[in-house]
Amino acid sequence: MEKWKLLASEYIIKRPWATLRVDKMELPNGNIKEEYYVLEYPTWVNMIGITKDQKILFVRQYRHGADQIMVELPAGVVEEGEDPRDAAKRELLEETGFAFEGIEEICKLYANPATSGNLTYTYILQGGVKVQEQELDNSEDIEVVEMTIEEAKTFLFENKLGQALHTAALFYAFRKLGLL
Repeated sequence: MEKWKLLASEYIIKRPWATLRVDKMELPNGNIKEEYYVLEYPTWVNMIGITKDQKILFVRQYRHGADQIMVELPAGVVEEGEDPRDAAKRELLEETGFAFEGIEEICKLYANPATSGNLTYTYILQGGVKVQEQELDNSEDIEVVEMTIEEAKTFLFENKLGQALHTAALFYAFRKLGLL
């Protein structure tokens, strides 16, 4: 198996939340793919925050792409030069107001490696306590939802968690914690 060879690349749009480029690629068999579209995103973090009283933190928010109000894991963007572990702690504190004693990386996943190259890091954070109110951006409207581990498992297994990366994250977390 060989990698494809990049012959040319051009940005179609380059905005903070929408970056699209088109690449001209030569495949190992010599065929030329004139237009291969790639979406560029920053690195993301997903967090499974478990409080001292063994509840998992979720967030309820409107998701315009799906046109739905969804319950998801807290998540966010890793800022330029920021360590993903620090971004996970920062985003969880901002979105929920909870701080945590311990943090452990449980997986790194690509959302769709066919069309985008960004990684999503997922962390389990344990021992959470509420230490402040939410610090939301003016474009965020987030409600914190606490679930027991059993409620979270039911939520997952009944296919109520619509975000694919969050679904995978919970499966990894439950496996890591010996809850599957």
